[in-house]
Amino acid sequence: MFLEAVVPDKKIAIVCDWLTTIGGAEKVVLALHNLYPDAPIYTSQYDPSKIDWFKDADVRTTWLQKLPKNATFRKFLPVLRRFAFESLDLTQYDIVISSSGAEAKSVKKLKKGAVHINYCHSPTHYYWQRYNEYIKNPGFGLLNPLARLGLRILLKPMRKWDYSVAQRPDIMIANSSHIQKKIKEYYGRDSIIIYPPVDVEQFQKNAKNKKRDGLIIVGRQVPYKRFDLAISAAIKINKKLTVIGDGPLHKNLMRQAEGHKNITFKTGLGAEQIAKLLSESELFLFPGIEDFGIAPVEALASGTPVVAYNQGGALDYVNKDTGLFFENQTPESLGQALERGLKINWNHKKIKDFSTNFSNDVFTKSIQSIF
Repeated sequence: MFLEAVVPDKKIAIVCDWLTTIGGAEKVVLALHNLYPDAPIYTSQYDPSKIDWFKDADVRTTWLQKLPKNATFRKFLPVLRRFAFESLDLTQYDIVISSSGAEAKSVKKLKKGAVHINYCHSPTHYYWQRYNEYIKNPGFGLLNPLARLGLRILLKPMRKWDYSVAQRPDIMIANSSHIQKKIKEYYGRDSIIIYPPVDVEQFQKNAKNKKRDGLIIVGRQVPYKRFDLAISAAIKINKKLTVIGDGPLHKNLMRQAEGHKNITFKTGLGAEQIAKLLSESELFLFPGIEDFGIAPVEALASGTPVVAYNQGGALDYVNKDTGLFFENQTPESLGQALERGLKINWNHKKIKDFSTNFSNDVFTKSIQSIF
């Protein structure tokens, strides 16, 4: 349950990159909205048909709202978002909280003496740590060659701009120790860590020390999450794997698993259905590198240990009691870790209890402590 923060005589504004999808960044905005319900939310584009969490909020969009809001078109807009956010007039607010992994942190028309707090999900991926991934697969289909050319041409000036606007916030918050290091590396700035809010209570309900069976992976099926690696490892050790989610790689992954009856795909599931499946699984697979990772923490809340690649946000919540790491992104390395994990007598209650460190209430209290 969120606790509304009281900041006497202070006008607050929330700013975020976009509200056109459902993900970890949007959950942070929702938590901030619940914390400061009277604060308007400024964003580049908003699609209430795709995310219905903000029906009671004062959402104010930029002129980019008139353009298409699908994910592919949104990739064309970094330069336009730059100008849109820099043109926002926020001079009536005493506190501005930007939740951003892209351009929203660039707001600059602020009241004299106002405090700008940036919750940084990551230094902008397409300029920094995932630039090579975007060059390899920009995600524009037939327009990929044009997208690659544009990204290469714009990279140097946009990196320079992104670095400069990252100096504007008075306080930077990192969502993990991994991102804290990246903020220092790319922006040269210190930051404090506040983990993103996870609705652990919803998943803890089903967590029991009961008989479990099989492996599970949950999330959007995109290249960096390495669902392909999870499937290859499960095939290699001939262990049941439930693959939950959808995304641009879904058909490719189904082709990869064709003929292997131990691989099951499920799409369109609600949170309660996912929570139940997590609580019935032996191990959760987390084979990619992510800034934080909401899904594995939801697995922990279900009492399910996590087998993760030894990099990224997982370093903050995978330990000897909650899971184990594998060292190389190969089916052999992951398969060996899975075989080790399947032999361990895990304390599912201890795993569930650990997940409380990432709850909504912990997030709320941590944000409140800044003021």
